[in-house]
Amino acid sequence: MQETTDTAPQFLVDLLDARSPTGAEYEAQAVVDRVIEPIADLYQRDTMGNRLATLNPEGDPSILFAGHIDELGLIITYINDKGFIYFDTLGGHDKSMISGRRVAILTQNGTVKGVTGKRAIHLMSPEDRKKVPQTHEIWIDIGAKSKEEALERVQIGDAAVYDQSFELIHGSVGVARAFDDKAGAYACMEALRRLSEDKANLAAKVTAVATTQEEIGTRGAMAAAYSQQPDFAIAVDVGHATDSPDCDPRKYGSFKQGGGPIVCRGPNINPILFKRIIQCAEAASIPYQIEADPRPTGTDARAIQVAKGGVATGLLSIPLRYMHTPSEMVDLQDIEATVNLLVAVAQSLQAGERGHW
Repeated sequence: MQETTDTAPQFLVDLLDARSPTGAEYEAQAVVDRVIEPIADLYQRDTMGNRLATLNPEGDPSILFAGHIDELGLIITYINDKGFIYFDTLGGHDKSMISGRRVAILTQNGTVKGVTGKRAIHLMSPEDRKKVPQTHEIWIDIGAKSKEEALERVQIGDAAVYDQSFELIHGSVGVARAFDDKAGAYACMEALRRLSEDKANLAAKVTAVATTQEEIGTRGAMAAAYSQQPDFAIAVDVGHATDSPDCDPRKYGSFKQGGGPIVCRGPNINPILFKRIIQCAEAASIPYQIEADPRPTGTDARAIQVAKGGVATGLLSIPLRYMHTPSEMVDLQDIEATVNLLVAVAQSLQAGERGHW
């Protein structure tokens, strides 16, 4: 795979730069199409916008890798007479982070740039300064002078994302607008790409899916898991690195950036697949961390596990700081370790294996 001059894989950089607010994942879809479709034995697009790439379609057992390509965004809901644009959120935003951001609005006629605005601090009362503004108290300013001028450039229902991209800030540590979950989608698709180079030693059918609409309820994963009906599945998302200040390990667990993928254990996770993931990590000297989750996780794994007759499901989480902010932080070594672990698990599967327990 071609590398950028700053050592980040170009495929990952392209996914991170792709603007794909939930429900409008077009740019990320195009990246996956370009890189993965040529190496897949079978490549599918579905009505949810998922991208599904398969190797060894007659193999046994079948395993599904799932990472979502949608990201947080904004959707235009109203434009006032002066051309100021109001919006609702796509996915779970920290409202204290929204104002004062450059945004890119994705329209049928191209990108429109703007900035999120609110009343300046100088014009607030002491009490107002203590409040987090509600969504309807923030607007997008595109420099329009009227509603008519604004509507010539944008339409109700257009989606927007923060106008902020990927950058390596030190060694293998990078920041980006949407490591959640372009990092996971990349890991799934890159694992499939590497497996395609040694299919002779692959017994399993392997499908990697770039899922859509995870941020509003794991909706793409529901459709993909139902249609594929795999024997095993591993969802790959990001998880909280709790090694930054103000994260109490008694409440959130202890997970560090650079410590390898976080392997989930709990009711959402099939115990046979969990054991296999740990065995493969240890056999290949891949670093890992274990997380206990007492309920269905907030990831694609929750939907995949209960699809149709049920799927033996696992979850890998890439440690991430500052989730759901414009500058999420990841160590690229953790992404690489996740790719290696997915490859190892897929290669370990032998005919007849199932996750029944």
